[in-house]
Amino acid sequence: MTARRGGTRLRSRMRLTDVLASGAVGVRTRPLRSALTALGIAIGIAALVATLGISASSRADLVAQLDRLGTNRLEVRPGQSFTGTDAQLPETSVAMVRRIRPVLAASGVAAVTATVRRSDLVPEAETNGIGVLATDASLLAAVDGAVHDGRFLDDAVDGYPAIVLGATAAERLGITDLTARPRVFVSGEWFTVVGILDPVPLLAGLDSSAFIGADVAEELFGTEREPTAIYVLTTPEQVESVQQVLAATANPQAPNEVQVSRPSDAIQARSAVNDTMRALLLGLGGVALLVGGIGIANVMVIGVLERRSEIGVRRSLGATKRHVRLQFLTEALLLALLGGAAGVALGAAITLGYAAARDLTVSLPA
Repeated sequence: MTARRGGTRLRSRMRLTDVLASGAVGVRTRPLRSALTALGIAIGIAALVATLGISASSRADLVAQLDRLGTNRLEVRPGQSFTGTDAQLPETSVAMVRRIRPVLAASGVAAVTATVRRSDLVPEAETNGIGVLATDASLLAAVDGAVHDGRFLDDAVDGYPAIVLGATAAERLGITDLTARPRVFVSGEWFTVVGILDPVPLLAGLDSSAFIGADVAEELFGTEREPTAIYVLTTPEQVESVQQVLAATANPQAPNEVQVSRPSDAIQARSAVNDTMRALLLGLGGVALLVGGIGIANVMVIGVLERRSEIGVRRSLGATKRHVRLQFLTEALLLALLGGAAGVALGAAITLGYAAARDLTVSLPA
């Protein structure tokens, strides 16, 4: 309203309480329309919050899984020579790899031309897919493995026909207990099973393998000392740097004949896919939010057209255009606030329910 004092025209003002009261009138007098509008906002906000929450929870669980499995493992194998034949790693390659400063542990294995059977009565062709590898005590640290039962190869069994079974190999051979000192038949020789390993994450090929000492393998089966694979454990911060120099270190004469792989690359690819899906779902949530905003604008426009008589009455009583604008702006803000609060609560509930159902780490980014 306006008034005159001493011939001077004064501009009327509305207190904050008056602004809120006038804005709440439209919300209270049209409860169904207000509820539907707030519902549209709530759905958009809930979609946005749930998208971020579920993506963040999945990502947090993936990061935790990567931390448990270890992303600092590298595997070195011989590739092919320039003539197309299979290359070989030098016998000194393992010792040379261990000299790299960030390398925590390194160990080589050599494939043994032999089969493992439960007894000499089992046909030699029935190998159960179990390979025999010659190695030493350093392998367990290089693959960050653990012994499930018994012991791993060490100085006490060096030079004796002792064998350690991977988790899958032991299962296929039906050996679960070492109390009775079970033996297996390895290409004409009896070996005593001294240990069973736990599953080795990211290196499933080792689970289906049987391990014997390098000296025994050379003596009984003529296995050469050149490794057919080298497993490397590095400091997590220097994985990329070590990966770049491994080929030249393992075989300085022909680094192009060396293949260096990172077993965790597949899981890192999952992380990249997760980022892409997060961006996609975030876009969908943004679209839903935009639709909710357009819904508010549409309702406000219709409300103004339908309430022209109300606006006219207010204008005749002295309300200015600014007062009318404040009324409808406040009404829109109240609807957005109500819908937004409900949407945040709904989105958080969806995230919590999804995380609980999938046994994920709950993560709700602020």
